[in-house]
Amino acid sequence: MLNLDLYYISAINLKDAWGVCDFAVANNERLKHYFPKTLEQNLTPDLSKIFVEKKVKEFNKKKEFLFTIKHNEGYKLLGIVYIKAIDWSKKRGEFTYAIDYTIEGKGVMTEVIEKLSDYAFENLDLETLQIIVHKSNYASTKVAKNCNFTHIKTLKNEHTPPEEAPLDMELYELYKEIE
Repeated sequence: MLNLDLYYISAINLKDAWGVCDFAVANNERLKHYFPKTLEQNLTPDLSKIFVEKKVKEFNKKKEFLFTIKHNEGYKLLGIVYIKAIDWSKKRGEFTYAIDYTIEGKGVMTEVIEKLSDYAFENLDLETLQIIVHKSNYASTKVAKNCNFTHIKTLKNEHTPPEEAPLDMELYELYKEIE
């Protein structure tokens, strides 16, 4: 568990199913474009229970890491952050994240990515972290820049939202400092 001022970050756990479901339903419009699979797997409490059980197993097997962001008071789930697409041989992983509409633009995700970047470098021994974002997603682009990620290149046809044409995405990377 990593503490921020008003929020804390923790690994997904079995008690999170209801909170993940609430988060997905409340943020349906925000999730459907870039998190369609996460959304469809969390539209009901029963689906969320299956989703969370799977994510806990993946976390424990070090296949993919899902973290939750919760408010210190009331413990409401206000965001999710994945470290995914992990290539252990290249020591590389990718962040994807979503935050509740009620706290967007308050700098919370920047703090979270800073803390989880340190965690990934120190505890997971990753050396390269990536953020892949569409250029129109100004909030995520701002998070990448505020966390000192460097723009590397445009990835052609990298993401295809449901029932839409493929989108070019921007690749940002952050590297572990070697002392």
